Amino acid sequence: MGIFNQKSKLKPAPQEIRVEKVYIPAKSRPGLPTNGARASSSQFSASPRLSPNPRLSSRTKSASPYPSSSDEKRAIVRKRKAVTSTPRDSPAFGNDSESEDEDIDPFRKRIRRSEERSVDLNRKLRHKKAFGDEVRDSRIIHAADIASVATKCPPIQGAKPEEVAIELQYPSRCKRERYELVWQKDKIDAVKDILSVVEHVADTYLTDDEAKPFIDHNGSFRRQMERAISEKFRDVPSFREALQNYNDKLLELVKNGTVAKNIEQLHHLPPSLVSFILTQVYDRTVAPKVEMLTKYEMGSDNVYGELLHPFITKLLVEQTKMTSDQVFIDLGSGVGNVVLQAALEIGCRSYGCEIMENACNLAEAQEKEFRSRCLLWGVAHGRVCLERGDFRTNNKIIEKLKEADVILVNNKAFTSTLNDSLINMFLDLKKGCKIISLKSFVHENKTAINDVANSIFDVQRYRYHENWVSWAAAEGEYYISTRK
Repeated sequence: MGIFNQKSKLKPAPQEIRVEKVYIPAKSRPGLPTNGARASSSQFSASPRLSPNPRLSSRTKSASPYPSSSDEKRAIVRKRKAVTSTPRDSPAFGNDSESEDEDIDPFRKRIRRSEERSVDLNRKLRHKKAFGDEVRDSRIIHAADIASVATKCPPIQGAKPEEVAIELQYPSRCKRERYELVWQKDKIDAVKDILSVVEHVADTYLTDDEAKPFIDHNGSFRRQMERAISEKFRDVPSFREALQNYNDKLLELVKNGTVAKNIEQLHHLPPSLVSFILTQVYDRTVAPKVEMLTKYEMGSDNVYGELLHPFITKLLVEQTKMTSDQVFIDLGSGVGNVVLQAALEIGCRSYGCEIMENACNLAEAQEKEFRSRCLLWGVAHGRVCLERGDFRTNNKIIEKLKEADVILVNNKAFTSTLNDSLINMFLDLKKGCKIISLKSFVHENKTAINDVANSIFDVQRYRYHENWVSWAAAEGEYYISTRK
């Protein structure tokens, strides 16, 4: 058993109670002026980041191949809470029984975009190339390239051979994504993916009135698709018809400028959509080749692992309050998940450096698909730069550290020698720069001789939630060090 699969011996830090007086303004409708745009009701998926054994072979009951750990006995278990709650090891067929869910209108119950997040007025979300007159080829990896009859995935029940191939319109003037109505464990679930896209489009890109034909509980495109594909009906032609009606209506809203106009009024994406886009990227690039990440040397600095999407949102949005005019750097960026999340969720300049060759290759594949898929979704992202090699000797990273506002160092598995080297690198950081780490750079003994870190950092200790990292299901500690 690797050291990260052991139960944590850390005891929770004593709770500190802080009382603040907060002015609570009268509730107003966030989002678009005309009925507003909304965040999806689905919870954001787990995106991966650190596991001593990133063998993503046990992807049971998950819609995402991202590595995340929900079982101390498993190296990694992939989890993604999609719009529907269907487990990953069964097709996303709906249940059309007249249950209590029939009385709950998801259109009225959807979670609204958080009113607490500060607005970054400098963030521009509309992609400059996504809404022209001509149809663009976004050059994505299609879902059908990963999960299809050709890749030996069987058609869903009730689908005839000529009914398997379908296409999905996104909120842009890009060509539609190709899917096939097939299902196989640990592959892209076409039905679930499509239903998720429909809901995210309605929640984020449309006003309430514009969204009703898409996700209203009675007779919407999404409801028609759910009913058609349910165990009670298994009516694939009706599913295809509802999907075509969705495609036509969304394309109409794209062509007449409605979607572009709505995006221009937004300054950030809901965390659920950020996570979904990144999961789509991962599903099409890293997941099919994830066994490449198992090749590392135990006991060395080169151990792969991930901080998951909710953790990164907590760090970048809530705690460090990053904005689009700032610089983020991930030292030891793995397959690039956090670098891409910062670029999409914050819109900032985002840099990463990784030394493991296989992780670098997958990171480059992710970056390429990320750019294409952001165009497909019609959203602009911040600048992304992924570097290969040792961040201690990479000249570009060394120079960018002087500009950095937030630095992430997932140093859980770093040796003391490497951590000491990092402290020397941090001497040139600008005042106020924040370093997020899994180990503190400051000695427990405040009187330690030559404790350079203690002289240059103010350190705050926090605890992360269960299932926020890929190498353990338990809670743990992390630190935010601010350059004095």
